[in-house]
Amino acid sequence: MFTRILLVTATLLSATASAQWAILRTDADSLIRLGRDYIYAARFDEARTIFAEVIRRYPHHPAGYFLDAMIEWWQMQLDRRNSKRYEAEFLRKIDATIALCDSILEQNPYDIAGLFFKGGALGYRGRYYATIQSWLKAANDGRLALDILIKCNQLAPSNHDIMLGTGIYNYYAAALPEKYPVLKPIMVFLPSGDKRLGILQLEAAAQNATYADIEAKVLLQQVYSSQFENQPQDYLRISRELYERYPTNPLFHRRYAVALLQVGSYDSSIAHWHRILDAYRTKQPYYDAYAAREALYYIGWYLFISGRYEEALPYFYKCDEACRLLDEDPSGFMVKLNLYVGKIYDLQGKRDLAIMQYKKVLSWQDVQNSHEEASRYLKSPYGK
Repeated sequence: MFTRILLVTATLLSATASAQWAILRTDADSLIRLGRDYIYAARFDEARTIFAEVIRRYPHHPAGYFLDAMIEWWQMQLDRRNSKRYEAEFLRKIDATIALCDSILEQNPYDIAGLFFKGGALGYRGRYYATIQSWLKAANDGRLALDILIKCNQLAPSNHDIMLGTGIYNYYAAALPEKYPVLKPIMVFLPSGDKRLGILQLEAAAQNATYADIEAKVLLQQVYSSQFENQPQDYLRISRELYERYPTNPLFHRRYAVALLQVGSYDSSIAHWHRILDAYRTKQPYYDAYAAREALYYIGWYLFISGRYEEALPYFYKCDEACRLLDEDPSGFMVKLNLYVGKIYDLQGKRDLAIMQYKKVLSWQDVQNSHEEASRYLKSPYGK
């Protein structure tokens, strides 16, 4: 987690680098934009072809190399069960980008393209190290990326693409120590953040950046989510924009369905969860078993709150089955669905089965007061 503090340039200084893509000729600029859209649309083969052409035309510019590495990064995000298959190639491409940037910066330490793309590459490499809990490497990449962000901001302080990097830093440097107090000692060695300023900078990048607009929106999704600011209307606004622009990206699709659920648009949300489940069943790219599990849970939950208990049970059963296949330990989905199954058994007069469910829930982690609920219904049946 603390990489998101230390790697604030990390989280997509890639996009700040975008500010310099315009120094390429119009043909390359157009290719960069097209390739970027292919990545977000999860059309990775087309993106790979585009960036290979950029590299062929501009072999000494880091843009094509860096963006080519982002293909593997997004594949890791979307192909969750097989993410490790992309790691070695991702690291190879990132290291090659850094090496090219270093050769550029040896000749001119203030070369904007070299700085931007090196910062982005360090940031993503640091985020990768965080996922494998290689904290020292992650922290070192974060430190280096922050130094580059400061230099970039000095060179172009009003650039909206750069505002992505400064916005990330300002928000997470303040937000994460609040959420995870154990990180406060680390932040002593880094400049303080400002959540409000960070949000304003991210919003400015989302609206006005030439290349970083989409990445700024991806970051704003996280900022406005229930994990941080818990602003459901803003979360819905950003999620709708991303889904409508890139409807073939399963991550954007799932987040949009969640956003609709959070604002109470249940019918619309469940319609999307059914589409997500159908996309998994018809093997549409990157609609994986995790997405199917999520869809099964929310459809079951909606049927439960609608009083359609018999219809809810098959979705909960299937979701439970998916949880057992996907996780070593009981997930939050598994805990909550088993609590709902216990409630349904109580409503059906199957008290013995309900008690078994509640005892099972008590043996697992406490998720959103699941232990308190299970204990209560062990004493008195649900619905009584």
